[in-house]
Amino acid sequence: MMQTLARDAYEKGSFNGVWLYAEGGEIVSKGAYGFRDADDKLPMQEDSIYELASITKQFTAAAVMLLIRRGLLRLEDEITEFFPEIPYKGATVRHLLTHTAGVPDIYDSDWIVKVWEEEKKIPSNDIILRYLTESGEGPLFAPGEQFEYSNTGYNLLAELVQKVSGVPFEDFLKENIFEPAGMHSTGVYHLRRDGVPSDDFVRNLVREDGRYLLPDDSEGDYDVAAVDGLNGDDYVYTTVFDMLIWDRVLRDGRVLTHEEQQLMYTPCKLNSGEVYEEDGEGYGFGWGIIRDSELGLIVNHSGGMPGLNTWYERFLDADRVLLLLISRDSEDARACKGFWDGMRDVAKGKEPAPVRTIEDISIKDPDKSKWESFCGKYEKLVEDFPLEEVCMKDGDLYGKVVWDENDRFECKFYPIGGSTFGRKNGFVRIEFGDGCVSINETTCKKL
Repeated sequence: MMQTLARDAYEKGSFNGVWLYAEGGEIVSKGAYGFRDADDKLPMQEDSIYELASITKQFTAAAVMLLIRRGLLRLEDEITEFFPEIPYKGATVRHLLTHTAGVPDIYDSDWIVKVWEEEKKIPSNDIILRYLTESGEGPLFAPGEQFEYSNTGYNLLAELVQKVSGVPFEDFLKENIFEPAGMHSTGVYHLRRDGVPSDDFVRNLVREDGRYLLPDDSEGDYDVAAVDGLNGDDYVYTTVFDMLIWDRVLRDGRVLTHEEQQLMYTPCKLNSGEVYEEDGEGYGFGWGIIRDSELGLIVNHSGGMPGLNTWYERFLDADRVLLLLISRDSEDARACKGFWDGMRDVAKGKEPAPVRTIEDISIKDPDKSKWESFCGKYEKLVEDFPLEEVCMKDGDLYGKVVWDENDRFECKFYPIGGSTFGRKNGFVRIEFGDGCVSINETTCKKL
């Protein structure tokens, strides 16, 4: 069933990558579709080496737990005890692990991009201390008051691991986690700073003007090189097979004890005493946490970078594990989500829905008599889809979207019912009315 979902998604331009699903440590389904380079010369292999993106955070959290075991750290240690120069008094190791420290996310700022451009080199992870002291970004809130996902918090934890252990972060993970676990294809790498070690490494590709290319070569505002030297939040590279080994190592209580893991799988609490939870999912130390009424305890984490989507899900009580590693932008958002949801449904023992594109669900012979009246310029009131103008082209309806002066694109609108339309690269619901258009229930007037 997973093979069918993967094949259908690949054929519909919405899956280029690798998957693995196992039960009781035994592989039930695995496979690879697509290519690992921009020129489509290197076929994807089941053991291709992928960037994990934010799935990396569980390894950073594991490193912290090892230092706590050795008595070199405590969860309630304030981060300013180790880095007194940063203005985040009261933020503890626990706060950083659970994204409750109030530390701003460096990815939300162009500060590191300016440093990279001015100094003409990719900064190393210690740039995070400069960011927190020089950028002028203060705490978002008092420690423990809120949950706000922060990559910077994990960059800071990586710097802390290095400072306390006296060992480079990359080496600490290798010597204390990857090698003891037997994860021989896993390591921390910085491909833009240090080069690509081999053709086994998958390159993440974005879609632009109907073709795939490296984010570095795109006209999009990706700036991936500026952050390539960071640690803790990303840049662990591995294979699906090594991640299956990691699942078994954790299950057996090797590297991390079961007691340490139980602490990591406990949802964080805010100062109010309330357990943080969003859509039924809490957050521990580098893990999302779900209590499923049928399957019991589930821990997971996603990852994303330009051209990359990753997913790692462990069913602790049911003894299952699912990995999805996708290295190209999807041609159709619905098909990509359908594949993703379908694979998760199979892992949960449910019947998956078929993978369908916007073209599959659009009306095949629509009434176009009103379409000309939809054309014209509109107020740009919707932040997640700033539609500026609608026009007809070759008998179809198109929208012109303007994020800023340097980021404009045109997309086709597909009729999905009456005066309602959708598009390929997103789930925007566009509904035309009398002199207006509603986008995801926000109404914009026609000018």
